[in-house]
Amino acid sequence: MTSVLLTGFEPFGGERVNPSWQAVSLLTGRRHDTVAVELPCVFSRSLVTLRDAIDEYRPDLVICVGQAGGRPDVTPERVAINLIDARIPDNAGSQPVDVPVIPGGPNAYFTTLPVKACVTGIKDAGLPASVSHTAGTYVCNQVFYGLMHLLDNDFPGVRGGFVHVPYTPEQAARTTAPSLAVHRAAEALEIIVDTALSVTEDLSTPAGTLH
Repeated sequence: MTSVLLTGFEPFGGERVNPSWQAVSLLTGRRHDTVAVELPCVFSRSLVTLRDAIDEYRPDLVICVGQAGGRPDVTPERVAINLIDARIPDNAGSQPVDVPVIPGGPNAYFTTLPVKACVTGIKDAGLPASVSHTAGTYVCNQVFYGLMHLLDNDFPGVRGGFVHVPYTPEQAARTTAPSLAVHRAAEALEIIVDTALSVTEDLSTPAGTLH
C-alpha cells in the first residue's frame, strides 16, 4: 500500500506547464512511499480521476496540489467550499457558474492536514509559506472539496488536504507575478508530507487574516 498519494494538475489557462505537477513528480521520484497522479483541469473528470487513484492506491494520506499564479508562497489550504464559479473555461471548454461541487453536500469542509505545523516547518527551512483560507472557486477548490467529501464518506481514517504553489520563474517572467523554483516547491511539499505523517494535532498559533 502506498502511504501518500500526491496529485498535481495538467497545464491550463494557456500555460505550457503546471508547477503543481512538476513539483509532485519531482518529489515522488525520490520517495518510495509516494505516488503521483496528474489530474485533468476539467470539471467533469477531475473527481473521477481522483477517486480512481484513491481506489487503486489506498493511501493513508492524500495531498492534492494546484497552481496559484500570483501568490508569493506555498499555501496549504484550510477550507474548501461547496461552490464552483469558474472565471475561465476549463480545458474542455466548460465554465459552470454558481453550482455546487456536490449537490446537497455540506457548505464547507476543513482540511485534516496540520496546516499551521506545515507552514512552520516550511518557514523553518527558509522557504516562503502561509496558511490560506480560500482555494478559490475553480477546479482546485472542486478537487479539494471533492477530496474531503470522499474521505469523509468513503475512506474513513484517510487524511487529506490541498496545497497551492506559485508560478515557476519561467511562467512569471511574462508577468510581474512572484515565483518559486520547482525544486523549492518540491522541498516544501516534502515538509508537508513529513509533517502530515507525523503530526496529528495542529499547532495552536495565529494564522488568520484581517481581510
